[in-house]
Amino acid sequence: MDSEIRTVTTEAELRKIVKEPPRSAWDKDIGRIDEHARTLIAHSPLVLMATANADGTCDVSPKGDPAGSVLVLDEHRLALADRPGNHRIDSFRNLLHNPHVGLLFIVPGMNETLRVNGRATIVSDAPFFDDLMVRGKRPRLALLIDVEELYMHCAKAFLRASLWEPDTWPDRKSLPTLGRIVKDQMGIKVAAKVIDTGLALDARTNRY
Repeated sequence: MDSEIRTVTTEAELRKIVKEPPRSAWDKDIGRIDEHARTLIAHSPLVLMATANADGTCDVSPKGDPAGSVLVLDEHRLALADRPGNHRIDSFRNLLHNPHVGLLFIVPGMNETLRVNGRATIVSDAPFFDDLMVRGKRPRLALLIDVEELYMHCAKAFLRASLWEPDTWPDRKSLPTLGRIVKDQMGIKVAAKVIDTGLALDARTNRY
């Protein structure tokens, strides 16, 4: 089976398959936060953040808050709050060794996304922390992101996925609950319903 897999190992090989993009594909990177980017960031409740550690091992982490919670400090800087999670701090540990970060801002119902690449600094306090409060809770940490690239990503991926079309969504009852998944993957000898109840309680009471 492996002998039938044809790999691509150079950019020259890659360009034999994928032609060079038009100049506009490169020119769309404006490298700053303009009025349109500000509008999309203000309406985005979900950001996917990609980081990598010193050896290149990658991680993608979802960051969700009420729309408008990501602060635009100026044309080249964003502030993104850290919220309670599983305490693994994978992204932050990566950023200590490699400050490069990629952000994908998602706006519900919109198929186009905003892509931002730059460098992040972990901040434990700053004047803008008060503006990052949600439900009266001030974050313990935040990321100060210096924007180096910023551009729109086309709608094709979301259109192919039919992401915002409820008729294409699976019946949730046909999928395992997180409690069932955790029980089976970790070999926990507790009923899945008990795990689900605990996870639901944590999700309700420990968001901020």
